[in-house]
Amino acid sequence: VQVVESGGGLVQSGGSLRLSCAASGSISSVGIMGWYRQAPGKEREYVATITSGGRADYADSVKGRFTISRDNAKRTVYLEMNTLGPEDTAVYYCNARVSGLRHGIWSNEEYDYWGQGTQVTVSS
Repeated sequence: VQVVESGGGLVQSGGSLRLSCAASGSISSVGIMGWYRQAPGKEREYVATITSGGRADYADSVKGRFTISRDNAKRTVYLEMNTLGPEDTAVYYCNARVSGLRHGIWSNEEYDYWGQGTQVTVSS
């Protein structure tokens, strides 16, 4: 199973970016997908998650500015980020809970998979 993010970059304060993350490989099902971020010198923090049924949850720091969505057919989750500020500068990581082929055995148990991260830099 691979989880790959895309869409990061440099944007001015007040601008917008859209991140994408796709899960691929030997997958039976994809459960909760979400985004986390890690700023320099800080621990990784929660940003948003969305269930396969479309129920979304957000960290207080991004409510009203970020929107998470997903396309189950494409096994892809998106993060639309608006009104970005310098405090949003971080490496953004995608997380997906996936069941499928693991160590050569098909299983219904879900495991967490992480992407490699994509850099988002907001200039003031």
